[in-house]
Amino acid sequence: MANIKSQIKRNDRSQRERFENRHYTSQIKTYFRRLEVAVTAADDDQIAAEHRKLVSLIDKAVKRGALHKNTGARKKARAERLRRPAAS
Repeated sequence: MANIKSQIKRNDRSQRERFENRHYTSQIKTYFRRLEVAVTAADDDQIAAEHRKLVSLIDKAVKRGALHKNTGARKKARAERLRRPAAS
């Protein structure tokens, strides 16, 4: 347990940042599941909307530092592969 004031503040900040990062990663997983459901249902409008939201969320997470840029690119490519069979 930290007993130095600056370390206590740093621990609080680290925990808050960790929860913010978890918020982004959890949302990304949720939108992947929603995209998969839309692809299974073959609803083109829903697929487009979910894909757009997912890509936007991934970009925000990368910009914020919750995801590495290569991880973000990999997830966007995976989302596009999910969406592509339904589009063609």
